[in-house]
Amino acid sequence: MATGRFFRQVNLPEQKHYDDGVIFPVILSPKPNTSSNSISDAKLCSFEEAIKAEKQWLESLLVKCGVILFRDFPVTSPSEFNDVVEAFGFPEMEYVGGRAPRTQVVGRVYTANESPPENRIQFHHEMAYVRDVPSKLFLFCEVEPGSGGQTPIVLSHIIYEKMKAKHPEFIAKLEEHGLTYTVIMSDESDLSYIAGRGWKPAYMTDDKKIAEERAAKQGAKLEWIEGNAAKVTTGPLPAFKFDKQSQHKTWFNNIVNTNTRPMNGNIDDHDTYVELGNGELVPDHIVNDCLKFMDEECVVIPWKKGDVMLINNLTVLHGRQPLLKPPRSVLASLCK
Repeated sequence: MATGRFFRQVNLPEQKHYDDGVIFPVILSPKPNTSSNSISDAKLCSFEEAIKAEKQWLESLLVKCGVILFRDFPVTSPSEFNDVVEAFGFPEMEYVGGRAPRTQVVGRVYTANESPPENRIQFHHEMAYVRDVPSKLFLFCEVEPGSGGQTPIVLSHIIYEKMKAKHPEFIAKLEEHGLTYTVIMSDESDLSYIAGRGWKPAYMTDDKKIAEERAAKQGAKLEWIEGNAAKVTTGPLPAFKFDKQSQHKTWFNNIVNTNTRPMNGNIDDHDTYVELGNGELVPDHIVNDCLKFMDEECVVIPWKKGDVMLINNLTVLHGRQPLLKPPRSVLASLCK
């Protein structure tokens, strides 16, 4: 694979190599200085300027390989991470309607998920439970985990292909009916849950009518229950997407990261529930097989302080492994 003018490709044993030439993920580090003394080369010595100079090449790499991990660049703080995100020039995606408890750190930078770090977050596409999703996700390792806490990634089209081969009838049913997502949101966030964000921070208002309007723009309906709690229903939404750039059909749903039991309606239950668009439940064996394929196909590269990971959210699923030895700080930024 060709390398950019200011980046060099690094190989790690955890990467996967596919027959179509895809290396997953691509890992880029700074290219050593050459003998050139031109003014333009001197100007492009910073990470941000290198990104701007090679943006087209980096975007094509992201389309082909799904994830780029930038390693050993001088990114040490949230503000420097924000500068990196800005250098790419992708439009910002506000986290309106998102279920994960998050807090803005600086600029376009937020905490990734403030639920207990010892809890596993299964594979998912960011915000797959709303109509308009971010196309790209940046992650930044501010504090390297002592042990555990990795962010596993997996190519979504591979999961679709394996599930279609194993369960063609169910996949056809999913294709026909799609999925409906439902969650009960309190007015304030509960950080003990992975999907514990309250409706006020989620819709960035304490006005119920404004919250309803913002939810409607995402294809969601709010039903007010027990005073200030909201039952949020979205869908049916397609369970799969066709990515025109990569020409792949992707497993674009979060069934392994949601509750597939009947919803109990308990106001303190912050799980996200999923069912087919016709009201049928997702069978346990479907979820188990999907998790098995994801675990087999995923790549897990331990975080290193200063790492910046750029994920194509339209083609790659990601998760969070339990943190075994703190501390850990991974920050995020979403782009349209």
